[in-house]
Amino acid sequence: MGRDDAMTGTGPRAVRRGSDHARGGCGRRALLAAPALLLPGPAPAQVLRGDLAGMPLPVRQDDTVAAGYRRDALVRWGDRVTFDAPAWDPRQPEPEGAAAQFGWDARLAGIAVPRQPAADGIPRAVMAVVHPTVDPVWAFPGGRDQPLAAAAMQGASLLNLEKRGRGWIVVDGGFQSRRLGGATLCRISGPAGAGSVRGVLGLGGGCVTPWGTLLLAEGDPAPWLARLAAADPRFGDGAGFGWVVELDPFDPQSVPVKRSALGRFAHGDVAATLSRDGRAVVYQTDRRVGGYLFRFLSAGPATTEDVLDAGTLAVARLEGDRLAWLPLPAGADPVAAARQAGGSALDTPSGLGLDPRRARLLLACHGSPARPAGHVIEVTAKDDDDGADSAGTALLFAAGDPRGPEARYGRGGLPPGSAWPEHPDTVTVDGNGRAWIGTDRGGRVGPQAEGLYGCDLDGPGRGVPLPLYGAPRAGSIGGAALTPDGEALFTTVRHPGAEPGSSFERPATRWPEFRAGVPPRSTLLGLVRNGGGPVGG
Repeated sequence: MGRDDAMTGTGPRAVRRGSDHARGGCGRRALLAAPALLLPGPAPAQVLRGDLAGMPLPVRQDDTVAAGYRRDALVRWGDRVTFDAPAWDPRQPEPEGAAAQFGWDARLAGIAVPRQPAADGIPRAVMAVVHPTVDPVWAFPGGRDQPLAAAAMQGASLLNLEKRGRGWIVVDGGFQSRRLGGATLCRISGPAGAGSVRGVLGLGGGCVTPWGTLLLAEGDPAPWLARLAAADPRFGDGAGFGWVVELDPFDPQSVPVKRSALGRFAHGDVAATLSRDGRAVVYQTDRRVGGYLFRFLSAGPATTEDVLDAGTLAVARLEGDRLAWLPLPAGADPVAAARQAGGSALDTPSGLGLDPRRARLLLACHGSPARPAGHVIEVTAKDDDDGADSAGTALLFAAGDPRGPEARYGRGGLPPGSAWPEHPDTVTVDGNGRAWIGTDRGGRVGPQAEGLYGCDLDGPGRGVPLPLYGAPRAGSIGGAALTPDGEALFTTVRHPGAEPGSSFERPATRWPEFRAGVPPRSTLLGLVRNGGGPVGG
């Protein structure tokens, strides 16, 4: 997701940078060399910044919040997004109603803050949340799929937020609130030619750009197309899906544009910033086992409406502690071209996050059969320029049980008894140099709950992830976003209760309401310190 200060002018590098999420990984050669890049040797004592501390994240039906913090549930599956949304009835879902309500699944894509403060002085923002999946086992009574309702439940929600006291609320029926889904009219631009297509499918990530737009990344459209083709002939042709979609988050009438110059593949996430000479830079992950990390560099400066319609797509090749960007032929299939060019196959590259203070990208790798628990890689651009043709790489940490042979954490390791990350899937970097990393086992219940971890990128606490929040049973963490002042952190809980063997009627939890007959609901949360001040200290 895009850097939080991308549209606010805050932060020392806000003029030229902008993104907030990192998922990623590295190829075998790079990872085998990476442990040597960690801070050397155990220290006699652990020195950490901020107010985070080690704590367990037990598997339970409720969630877990760090001491000194509170969490507010802001919007849940089925809550209305647009003013004309009907009341939610999970037992009788209708496509028209679902198209105006918050979706079944939820992952943060970006938070856009107006450049100019409101006349009344109340801080406001537009939050973008994507809805990647709709699993019929837990979304529909009896587990019987309803494809058209599912097409409406997926997509994206744009929500008006405003600050009230120390917390934030979702403005019911706000002016910029809108839903994107299977019926949304989009324009196609770039090398694929001008045209239109109706619908967005399988959005998996997104970011706010420094030139003032929102990017939303479509994942692999094949499962959705197979599911929907019989119900709606529009989905018989998949050429209109699998792209990066761009729109104006502040204009509810803006038509989303699918930017074909960025390539068509199974996107995991995107992150946008500017090169030193003002060109647009968009990083993209190919979210597969053995997927690639791509970078798009625009041909011209990011001052025109269609800046993403012309430029160079390149793939990353990692060798030891170095990364080189290999340009790909224009118009070629990105994945096939990346393989032929010698790009590095990664361990399911997923989330992306950019440091607002310097040209540093974080890449969260979900994991692979070779390295099941995943890892987080740091990519630092040459000459502090995201447009440079090379970069340095370092391992932030290798995830997993610290007692195991593959886990690698920073100097001193994790505090005794603390939870540890497994399958890092999202990452955001705040203005204080701390990464916020969310984990996702896809509903599989392990020895601990899924968690949101804060991890310093510099200093004695580098590479030591400490938990802030734990999800309820079978729920995953759908990213993080912070307000410009850092005093509120937003996250989502994805598909709580969706544990293998459970069902719509008998979920593993009924979080967050715990009412008989009410299914568990993916939820957007706000986390703040009880005494005020920046999240994480």
